[in-house]
Amino acid sequence: MDPDSLQLGTEHLWNWLVRLLSKDSEWLNAKVKFFLPKMDLCSGDKAQDATQGVILQLRRLHAQGRATWQAFIHCVCMELDVPLDLEVPLLSTWGHGVAFPSQLEASEESQPASQLQHGLKRPYQSCGSSPRPKQCKKQQLELAQRYLKLLKTSTQQRYGSKIPGPGQPLAFHQAYIPPILQWSRTPTPFRTQEGMAPGDPKAEDGADVSIRDLFSTRADKGPRVTVLLGKAGMGKTTLAHRLCQRWADGQLDRFQALFLFEFRQLNLITRLLTLPQLLFDLYLSPEAGSDLVFQYLEENANGVLLIFDGLDQALHPRSSRGQAGPEDPSPALDLFSSLCRGTLLPGCWVLATSRPGKLPNCLPTEAARVHMWGFDRPRVEEYVGRFFPDQPGQEAALAELRGSRHLQSLCAVPALCQVTCLCLLRLLPGSPPGQSAALLPTVTQNYVQMLSTLGPRGYLPPEALLELSEVALIGLQTGKVIFSVGDIRPPTMAFAAALSLLTSFCICTGPGHRDTGYAFTHLSLQEFFAALYLMTSPKVDGNALASHITLSSRWVLRTKARPGLLDHLPTFLAGLASRACRPFLSLVAQRDEMWVSARQAVVMQALRKLAARRLTGPKIVALCHCVGETQEPELASLMAQSLPCHLSFHNFPLTYADLAALTSILVHRNAPIHLDFEGCPLEPHCPEALVGCEQVENLSFKSRKCGDAFAEALSRSLPTMGSLKKLGLAGSKITAQGISHLVQALRLCPQLEEVSFQDNQLKDWAVLNIVEVLPCLPQLRKLDLSRNNVSVSTLLCLTKVAVECPTVRTLQVREADLIFLLSPPTKTAAELQGAPDLQGNAGQREEAQSRSLTLRLQQCELRFHEAQGLIAQLQEGPRLDEVDLSGNQLDNEGCRLMAEAASQLHIARSLDLSDNGLSVDGVYCVLSAVSMCRTLAELHISLLHKTVVFTFAPEQEEQKGSWDRTVLPVSLTCQMPSELPPRPAAIRLTHCGLQAKHLEQLCRALRGSCHLGQLDFSGNALGDEGVAQLAQLLPGLGALQSLDLSENGLSLDAVFMLTPCFSTLPWLLHLDISSDSQRVVLRGDRRGRDRWTGGSLPDFPAGAQSSAFHQRCVPRSLCLRQCQLEPLSLACLCETLKKCPGPLEVKLSCEVLSDQSLETLLHHLARLPQLSLLQLSQTRLSPKSPLLLADFFSLCPRVQKVDLRSLCHVTLHFRSSEEPEGKCCGFTGCGLSQEHVEPLCWLLSKCEDLNELDLSANMLGDDGLRCLLECLPQLPVSGSLDLSHNSISLESVLGLVKILPSCPRVQEASVNLGSEQSFWIHFSRQEKARKTLRLSQCNFGPEHVSRLATGLNQALKLTALTLTRCCLGLEQLTRLLSLLRWPVGLFSLRVEEPWVGTAGVLALLEVCTQASGNITEISISETQQQFSLQLEFPHQENPEAVALRLAHCDLGTHHNLLVWQLMETCARLQQLSLSQVNLCDTSSLLLQNLLPSLSELKTFRLTSSCVSSEGLAHLISGLSHCHHLEELDLSNNPFVEKDTEALMTVLEGMCWLKRLDLSHLPLGSSALALLTQGLSHMSVLQSLRLSHNQIRDFGAQHLAAILPALPELRKIDLSGNGIGPAGGVLLVESLALCKHLEELMLGYNGLGDVTALRLAQRLPHHLRVLHLPSSGLSLEGALLLSQALDGRPYVEEISLAVNSLATGVPHFHQGLPLLRQIDLVSCEIDNHAAKPLAASLVLCPALEEVLLSWNLLGDEAAAELARVLPRMSRLKKMDLEKNQITACGAWLLVEGLAQGSGIQVIRLWNNPISPDVAQHLQSEEPRLDFAFFDKQPQPPRGS
Repeated sequence: MDPDSLQLGTEHLWNWLVRLLSKDSEWLNAKVKFFLPKMDLCSGDKAQDATQGVILQLRRLHAQGRATWQAFIHCVCMELDVPLDLEVPLLSTWGHGVAFPSQLEASEESQPASQLQHGLKRPYQSCGSSPRPKQCKKQQLELAQRYLKLLKTSTQQRYGSKIPGPGQPLAFHQAYIPPILQWSRTPTPFRTQEGMAPGDPKAEDGADVSIRDLFSTRADKGPRVTVLLGKAGMGKTTLAHRLCQRWADGQLDRFQALFLFEFRQLNLITRLLTLPQLLFDLYLSPEAGSDLVFQYLEENANGVLLIFDGLDQALHPRSSRGQAGPEDPSPALDLFSSLCRGTLLPGCWVLATSRPGKLPNCLPTEAARVHMWGFDRPRVEEYVGRFFPDQPGQEAALAELRGSRHLQSLCAVPALCQVTCLCLLRLLPGSPPGQSAALLPTVTQNYVQMLSTLGPRGYLPPEALLELSEVALIGLQTGKVIFSVGDIRPPTMAFAAALSLLTSFCICTGPGHRDTGYAFTHLSLQEFFAALYLMTSPKVDGNALASHITLSSRWVLRTKARPGLLDHLPTFLAGLASRACRPFLSLVAQRDEMWVSARQAVVMQALRKLAARRLTGPKIVALCHCVGETQEPELASLMAQSLPCHLSFHNFPLTYADLAALTSILVHRNAPIHLDFEGCPLEPHCPEALVGCEQVENLSFKSRKCGDAFAEALSRSLPTMGSLKKLGLAGSKITAQGISHLVQALRLCPQLEEVSFQDNQLKDWAVLNIVEVLPCLPQLRKLDLSRNNVSVSTLLCLTKVAVECPTVRTLQVREADLIFLLSPPTKTAAELQGAPDLQGNAGQREEAQSRSLTLRLQQCELRFHEAQGLIAQLQEGPRLDEVDLSGNQLDNEGCRLMAEAASQLHIARSLDLSDNGLSVDGVYCVLSAVSMCRTLAELHISLLHKTVVFTFAPEQEEQKGSWDRTVLPVSLTCQMPSELPPRPAAIRLTHCGLQAKHLEQLCRALRGSCHLGQLDFSGNALGDEGVAQLAQLLPGLGALQSLDLSENGLSLDAVFMLTPCFSTLPWLLHLDISSDSQRVVLRGDRRGRDRWTGGSLPDFPAGAQSSAFHQRCVPRSLCLRQCQLEPLSLACLCETLKKCPGPLEVKLSCEVLSDQSLETLLHHLARLPQLSLLQLSQTRLSPKSPLLLADFFSLCPRVQKVDLRSLCHVTLHFRSSEEPEGKCCGFTGCGLSQEHVEPLCWLLSKCEDLNELDLSANMLGDDGLRCLLECLPQLPVSGSLDLSHNSISLESVLGLVKILPSCPRVQEASVNLGSEQSFWIHFSRQEKARKTLRLSQCNFGPEHVSRLATGLNQALKLTALTLTRCCLGLEQLTRLLSLLRWPVGLFSLRVEEPWVGTAGVLALLEVCTQASGNITEISISETQQQFSLQLEFPHQENPEAVALRLAHCDLGTHHNLLVWQLMETCARLQQLSLSQVNLCDTSSLLLQNLLPSLSELKTFRLTSSCVSSEGLAHLISGLSHCHHLEELDLSNNPFVEKDTEALMTVLEGMCWLKRLDLSHLPLGSSALALLTQGLSHMSVLQSLRLSHNQIRDFGAQHLAAILPALPELRKIDLSGNGIGPAGGVLLVESLALCKHLEELMLGYNGLGDVTALRLAQRLPHHLRVLHLPSSGLSLEGALLLSQALDGRPYVEEISLAVNSLATGVPHFHQGLPLLRQIDLVSCEIDNHAAKPLAASLVLCPALEEVLLSWNLLGDEAAAELARVLPRMSRLKKMDLEKNQITACGAWLLVEGLAQGSGIQVIRLWNNPISPDVAQHLQSEEPRLDFAFFDKQPQPPRGS
């Protein structure tokens, strides 16, 4: 087309466009306002007609540029009714920038500048760049007034139009409902309204406030900074603009100037600014005199309000330099910081809005914080009412809203409420009731429905949606929320403008630089479109899509610096993944639904992974929103089951929508859950979201933000939560009004078990209102009202409630604590069966009578009068368990009153009156008041520590009942007295300042007590005078258990005053005195139960104890520690002890005891016939003291043991007439040297019958040892001599070899020169022919071997030598054997060296060739590194061996030479034992050649060794010639079955075998046949061991056939062979023919009762050992065997372990006189078998070991065993591991051991006894062993 034609076409279009827009001027004004937000439409020429006005506005649009003009043209075509014939040329001509109208081009340059910058904005002028001119005050005021008027006029024009202004929210001019504002933190002082007192409760944190209250803080100096916090969509920006409008309307008259800045716009400014530039260049410039105007603002800063919207969106960080001045350019955030801190414009008001997060550091700490919440139900309904213009629409919308809880949760967010109303506006007219709400199930679908509602003619262009979505995503990813006109294509801009999806505003990027910016109407809308792009764009693959499904990983209030722009993106992605969104997504993506479903599946899979994880609180809330958006029940169920049982939310805001999302997930959960909200700012009405949530079991809120509105909302939810058991509401600001709502709700929650209202500052009325609800909560267990404000009068009302309410068990009040503990009533049988009310009431009365109440009223300021009222209440109430009134103000009268009432109140445990101002005079009154209280167990009074505690014992009926319930033997229970004596009471008057003058009055008060047991006067000031007086008064107080006089300033004279009390006080058994600690205690028998601290054992009456266990004669003891013991004092002490009845133990301790004092003491002790023990501990003695003590044997023939250790510890034991003789003497670590040996030996030689002498750890050395050994024949030692640790060298060892034979009674000597340094010599009473020497770690060198051999050749009586790790190598051993030549006799040599394990059998046999005598025994064990020989001297030739040696005279090889030499030295060999060796083929070949020459070989053992098949063939060949063998042991060798068969062929010729052991060998059928064939020739066989060969019934049948041919058989072991009942019966029948059988071991076979029955019928007469563990026996089989065994005279061992004996045990009537061991381990024996078991054990007098571990024995069994322990004199061990014995049963065992049993250990590991109690029991009786490992040596089984 030519230019002229084009020009004509555009003119036509122009004229048509002007005519079209003249008809719809309002639409044009809105579009001009959208594209030109900075333009003032009201400032144009009023005289112009409509056509000229349209032309002017079109010129303004064109002046913005081509992009703006194109977008406008697209809006015209999209929104107005344009004919098609004009729409096409309009878009083709101007929609794509082809040409512009000439009218515009012609007038563009002629437009005056004032019209281009039309409005109140002034041209750019720099502020702050030049010095301020000096102007008069009047001029400044005029300029300021003009500017302030201009500022207000501009704001009025901005918000006065019905068309949304620049940057205003979409719904600004729609219905506006004031938000819910709540203080989060307020500055001090504070007031919410003018004239309100600072302390008004509305001023506290958590109080609701109005918009006016935001600016009512009062601060004389500093900034007034308020931060408004609210989640996205709560209306923060709307409120900021509303404040501007209200200011412009004059409602905020306290402010002269108001400035509003948005950080999203400030982010666009990259240059530095001064504050005047920020105020004037970026907001509004003064007409003139900007410096004077700014000066005025500074002077009147308290009237300036600056609002900063979107603090969380601030992108540019603060500069690192210091505070900026007014003239210093700074970033915008620095200017904001300076304003907040008061360094700029000091005194101004600053209001900032932000989403919750970690606020910038620029905010001062004293800044007030206000939380902005969403709509509650009244606000939602008010908003809906204003939104819908007509009455029917309002009613229909409200009906939909009230019928859908989900719709209510959506509308709780104001932004979503607007969207919902827009959707309802379209949906309601054509939908039936309830259907519209169903179409809006999620936030995402609300937005989808909104697009459909706003779309022109219902059409949504996919291309425009996709392009707009891409813009949204790119913006979020780059942090961009403001777009320029070039960022969005004109068609897309037109589409967004048509649907009001974008808002426009004027942006200033710098002074003089202004432009138009566009943003989504809300950030969540931009997130929605970004999610839409991710779901529908083919450019985004699945991995990229899944990467956006993330949850915030940080706690918002603590660590997150700034909420991200993508926080809600996962929520919208989840919403778009819903099935309901597939058609919409398919439309936008222009793909089929299969493609869309694949995209949705990616999102669902990512959500499933998140749902299965353990997440923190904020993540859980975010995920709940996501899962709820998907509308997938399966996914919701997965998340619900994955949640932890205890879900905590700490320190981040939660709204109604958050809790609604959480509740929607919990409905899919099967298990109960605990919800804990601590420190979380909570929306006041958010508890309503929990209505009907049956899954919540525990619910706890702890926040200062919770007020009455929160309580009211919670009260509406509680009755609907049927599973709720625990409710906590702590640290809130609830008043009586809120409590009244909660109390009404609690009455409807009978299932509650715990309620907490602590730390709520409740007053008396509210507390009493709460406790009134207790009868309505039958299941309640705890009510916590701590940290509230309760008066004393109210406290007594609470005690009355506790007394009267039948379910209250404890009332605990201490300072701020106030807690009720309750016990729900147990349902009686009548109630369970629906019995009449009469029976139910009777049950309730009975329960009320049995109820016990604990009352603790500590530090409650109670006085005498309150105590009177309290006693009156308690006398009418239930039985009291504990009463604690400590820390009050009762004084003497109040304490006396409570003490008198104690016996009437029937207190079961304790009464505490501590810290109540009691004096000494009050002590007398209290003692008199409780003197006749029969239940008093202890009274402890300490005036220094302000302690007054009464402890009571159970009353007589309860005490007797507890004894009856205790598991005791019949012999104990039958002797219980019919009326139990009162329990002795303990009176402790410690640190009361008592003196001698108080004693008479005290004792007079104490005499009234008829059952005084323990008396404690410690920590007073009695002195010696008081002790003397008390010694006279004690007989009048009766039989005490103990008297404590510690810390009373006593001297040694007091000891002499107290020792006569042994004779005057029959109860006194122990007197314990320590000078350093000032301890003086007089005690009775300490074995009694008074020492039991755990309280878990019953108190047996004295009669019951004495009848059960005959008490021993308990010795009296005097313990005197850390005293100065001079000779005179010792003499005086001994004189006072002469009249003391015996037996007597004296234990002394002092720092130093001189020789004179020791001699004096020993001299007087010899004259005390009742003395049984003397101990001197921690007392330094002189080096002469060992000689004095050695001489004491001759001075006092009664002394049995003298033990002196380290010259500090002395123990002297004295023998009574009944005890056997035999004396022991020990001087260990006493520094004895050679000079002491002769005098010591001379003194000890006068001692008769010296059994043991211990001289270890001295300094004898080699010389002292030599001297001692020379004196050894003179010493009358008959037992042992210990010389360990005496610095003895190897020379002494070699000397010992020479001297040892000269000592006639020496039996064995053992020396170890290693780290142990032991040296023992053992003696016998008669001279022994055989002597043994054991040397360990003596480090013999080559030079010592000859000396050792020389010494051994001279020691003719030494018959055995053991050398253990003495560095004796192979060469030295060979030399020692060659040098060893005895005249005549047997000599045994054992060598234990590491090289023995590696030398090999061949090398060791080669050593044997060097022996001078005949070798009779050889034993080699490589694993144990042992090599043993027995030599016979002199060397003798065996004729048969000589002949064989001559046959091997070919000495051409080393092998033949070795055989020839061994034939010579081993001609008399009788035993060859090879254990755990590696027998090589060469060694076996050597044995093949050697064995035929050993004509005297009787024993051959090869066990647990490795032999090859070839080597075994050699060995079999050699053994085949040993027809004279008597013992053959081939057990535990890893032979294959073929080798075993070959080995069995050897047995055929061994007719003289007596012992055969083939255990653990593979015996197949062929081997068994050969074995039985070989056994048939062994007529003298005595022992046969075939255990663990798995011969089964087949092998048992073969053996049964051959056993009668073994008449001499005495022992057979067939354990672990898989033999069943059939084989067992055959064996028993066959063994019955073995008349000499003594040991029968058939354990670990499934023999069963059938075999047991046959065995009982055919039991061998001479049977000694019967082992049947794990043999499948029942109680029937065991009883049959026990009947057969009963009375057998030879039986020594019985093992029936691991058999199911159930409730019985084998029991005997005649007994087994020789039975040493019985094994009943793991036989399921319980208490029912206790009595017959104990009776059977008594009938076995030789029993040494009883094994009863791993059974079900309890305290009753322990009692029965304890009863028979004293009668089992030879018993050494009883194993009771892994049973059910408690501390009570263990104590009974202690009592049984105390009766003189010789048992060494009772094993009690793994019984239900606590470690502390076990330690206490073991300290009482060391023979009780609770350790895992048995500390006692275990005798071998079957030995």
